[in-house]
Amino acid sequence: MKKRGVSPVIATVLLVAMIVVVGLIIFLWFRGMTEEAITKFEGTNVKLVCEDVQFDAEYVSGTLNIINTGNVPIFKMQIKILSEGSHETIELAGNWPSLGLNQGGTFSDSFDASGAETLIIIPVLMGESKKGEKSFVCDERFGHEISIE
Repeated sequence: MKKRGVSPVIATVLLVAMIVVVGLIIFLWFRGMTEEAITKFEGTNVKLVCEDVQFDAEYVSGTLNIINTGNVPIFKMQIKILSEGSHETIELAGNWPSLGLNQGGTFSDSFDASGAETLIIIPVLMGESKKGEKSFVCDERFGHEISIE
């Protein structure tokens, strides 16, 4: 009985194909670990700009009022609605200014917070990336918490 193996040419092709596939997997893995830098104000990382955002928010009789008291324009707002045992995050819609809320700007609109115990208003900033303008949601700790009574 003759024992036959894989020819050296086929073995080499399979080995090169496996190395290419493993290299591609490693490349995509590293690429997913790095995130694209979003900058604001001439190169400052937008994550650092979130610390400078200052605004006041209040919820009175079904109306949400927001005032930008800082000097960082707020592009949008997200609202985290906390209720008993659950939470939901939505983007503030309504008559929010299309270019954002600039320094000293105010926003007021009706908002249904029925069933909510707490609202956390989270700023969203607009910054520059290599691919153009990109929005960035600040961390929840930079938000404004409102208790609903």
